[in-house]
Amino acid sequence: MTPLRQRMLDDMSLRNFSPETQRSYVHYVAEFALHFKRCPSELGVEEIREYQLYLLEERKMSPQSINCFIAAIQFLYLETLEMPWSRAHFIRQRVPGKLPVVLSRKEVVSFFEAIAVIKHRAALMTCYAAGLRISEVVRLKVSDIDSQRMLIRVERGKGAQDRYAMLSPALLELLRNYWRHQKPKDWLFPAVKAGKHLQPATLQILCREAAQLAGFSKRVTPHTLRHSFATHLLESGEDIRVIQVLLGHKRIETTAHYTRVTPQKIAATISPLDALPADPPKRKRGRPRKNA
Repeated sequence: MTPLRQRMLDDMSLRNFSPETQRSYVHYVAEFALHFKRCPSELGVEEIREYQLYLLEERKMSPQSINCFIAAIQFLYLETLEMPWSRAHFIRQRVPGKLPVVLSRKEVVSFFEAIAVIKHRAALMTCYAAGLRISEVVRLKVSDIDSQRMLIRVERGKGAQDRYAMLSPALLELLRNYWRHQKPKDWLFPAVKAGKHLQPATLQILCREAAQLAGFSKRVTPHTLRHSFATHLLESGEDIRVIQVLLGHKRIETTAHYTRVTPQKIAATISPLDALPADPPKRKRGRPRKNA
């Protein structure tokens, strides 16, 4: 490991970046250095701009992925290398305002019916039942399930913040059934390799396979289950501030992006045409006047 990579990792650890974020940032910086075959400390603003155009025009990467690279490279130069640049040097891509993919309640049932392995079904159902991120689900421990208070303890969620999530009776029943069959000791959802937990990539693959088996044409990811959790709560009349706490959002604007106006709400809205009187009074037609 190079001294620069170690220093960047140390800087991220000091700021409580999650392991996933650290791996992502190091990956993007390493790809950037490999492209120019030079140490990042020898590169500058022009190389960043050139590489960003390369990602956009040649590799056809999404705006989200390019922005992840920009976030990583901005951290390297402004925080680790302490370059006298401003954030204006790091141009982010405009992300199209796409609506999130949401499953209907019937689709949620079909989706979980397509998952045969009880451990995988329990892990993905926890994403939906508690609105957890995939990274939070795979790091759950058996001791995090508080059946007395019907809560799930989420340690070091996004932003290294601890919080509690809801534990539904139906999910608790499934988890108890899963525990009787698998007897997990430390990690709630252990991997095949001893001492390790399931990896997010494993659940992402399982999501795609279950969606195909269920006959869905839409793309389903673990985050789709989180979107569906928030949307279904909103459709049931739950207060958006409660949903904000359950999702672990610091800002209400983030929660509003998740929920927005639901399709069910749109479909149930009465058109002004339907509010018109059923039988409007008929106007009698008179004979046209003759010109004098």
